[in-house]
Amino acid sequence: QVQLVESGGGLVQAGDSLRLSCAASGDTFSTYAMGWFRQAPGKEREFVAAISRSGRTTPYADSATGRFTISRDNAKNTVYLQMNSLRPEDTAVYYCAARRFVLTTTPAYEYWGQGTQVTVSS
Repeated sequence: QVQLVESGGGLVQAGDSLRLSCAASGDTFSTYAMGWFRQAPGKEREFVAAISRSGRTTPYADSATGRFTISRDNAKNTVYLQMNSLRPEDTAVYYCAARRFVLTTTPAYEYWGQGTQVTVSS
């Protein structure tokens, strides 16, 4: 079983940057594909980015392409989401998720963190 704890959210202005972190514990981190999702008020949870176990494959949602970068440090059991050029529509609770072995852009992840709030003001 894996425990996930996100951090790094906050209130920023449009155009600013944030880096989210997700620290994993409880199992061998390198055996898990990792994903970032977000959920805005009144909307369904949506895919943002994912990363394979090795870090070599990193699919992104169209809304994140060119602005967000996902990365991982298997030695630190941590996955990151660097978010640049933030927009008000990026405002949401951001969740990291873990799935053993298989990378996916769907919500079919086994473990989820509690989320971290990102608010972007215009």
